[in-house]
Amino acid sequence: MTKDVEAVEPAAEYSAKDYHDPPPAPLIDFDELTKWSFYRALIAEFIATLLFLYVTVLTVIGYKSQSATDECGGVGILGIAWAFGGMIFILVYCTAGISGGHINPAVTFGLFLGRKVSLIRAVMYMVAQCLGAICGVGLVKAFQKSYYNRYGGGANSLSEGYNTGTGLGAEIIGTFVLVYTVFAATDPKRNARDSHVPVLAPLPIGFAVFMVHLATIPITGTGINPARSFGAAVIYNNEHAWDDHWIFWVGPFVGAAIAAFYHVFILRAGALKALGSFRSNA
Repeated sequence: MTKDVEAVEPAAEYSAKDYHDPPPAPLIDFDELTKWSFYRALIAEFIATLLFLYVTVLTVIGYKSQSATDECGGVGILGIAWAFGGMIFILVYCTAGISGGHINPAVTFGLFLGRKVSLIRAVMYMVAQCLGAICGVGLVKAFQKSYYNRYGGGANSLSEGYNTGTGLGAEIIGTFVLVYTVFAATDPKRNARDSHVPVLAPLPIGFAVFMVHLATIPITGTGINPARSFGAAVIYNNEHAWDDHWIFWVGPFVGAAIAAFYHVFILRAGALKALGSFRSNA
């Protein structure tokens, strides 16, 4: 009995110690363009982002219409945050095995910087996400045009009392939380090392979206997703929706870049490994 235990433990220790990272995605991979799986992933990203915008923008407009006549009516900020976080949880769960479940150009950009996807896939994902967002918000307007126009179309904008720097900072930090969570929840080394801890990746990702919305809805309405902000701005097409629109691209992309750098080069010590310094002598 003792011998059996001694035989199993070193094997488990060996698999964790000698785990090797999967090879990085190529910068440009033209072979992807010849594979049906690539186009299937684009369709998945398009449909997922469409559904995400349809449900969440409809929730925002529904809350504003109900609270206009009753201050205690509607789902409130908490309900809106749950709608965004819950839909991300559902859609990432549904599409993770097909496209990776990005549903957000900032997530795609962060994973590209982390060498998880190629440049071609990253660009095409962003196009599919933005088109899906436009179509999703377009459906909301088609079904509830009067409410849509009256209550702002779910477009992101900087709230009164907050300056541009505050809004930009909120978007950077909020997106950092999201993309950092994505890297942590999908880290293959973590699964190898902590195989005894079941990790359902869509759950922490959705919960991160929920928490960020609670914090930043009063500031910017919470973008942290350029496709979400772009789709709403295109369909609503009001001057106010475009005033500070750049915040909802620059902020998420900067936050995603910082999260990618933090995970790859600090937590995973990618830079130190490359330089061959700070190695253990053990």
